[in-house]
Amino acid sequence: MSKKVKALLYNFLGFLPFFLLLSYLIQEFTGLSGFWVPFTAAVATTILAPKFQAIKVQGQDKIFMKWLFIKGIKEVK
Repeated sequence: MSKKVKALLYNFLGFLPFFLLLSYLIQEFTGLSGFWVPFTAAVATTILAPKFQAIKVQGQDKIFMKWLFIKGIKEVK
């Protein structure tokens, strides 16, 4: 499996738990309904979830992660 595919899967697996949790919390504790619940959850999750990207460095593909709660950019081994 290529590093780009792994980065895409990591993005999905990082996004999914935040989205499900925020969807539930928004539906239970706000007055939003219908289209606004998943829309608000998706926007908030886009901000809160970690971002992964595959980059070619010195001829090798490497995966890097950036997250709001971690300072700087970290390489994923």
